[in-house]
Amino acid sequence: QVQLEESGGGLVQAGGSLRLSCAASGSIFSINAMGWYRQAPGKQRELVAAITSGGSTNYADSVKGRFTIPRDNAKNTVYLQMNSLKPEDTAVYYCAAGSPSPRYWGKGTLVTVSS
Repeated sequence: QVQLEESGGGLVQAGGSLRLSCAASGSIFSINAMGWYRQAPGKQRELVAAITSGGSTNYADSVKGRFTIPRDNAKNTVYLQMNSLKPEDTAVYYCAAGSPSPRYWGKGTLVTVSS
């Protein structure tokens, strides 16, 4: 079992920045990829960013150039660094981990970007 604990959500103005954190614990040896998904009201959950154990990254086109997914292996933690935030980034953000498909999920944290 893997547990994911998220933090860092909140309210931010358009153009601002926010960093989300996701700390993994448990059987982390089984994790080959971690990432962030988001879901806005009335929309499907979508992949925002992901990173593999080898360091390869993938980003949604809508966030490319604005978001990054750094990691701290010593802390078993991945981050979502969100810059130049837009109102359309408003959503519940979920941390996910898998091998490599998502298998474990965080509870989600709300990010609200005001115009």
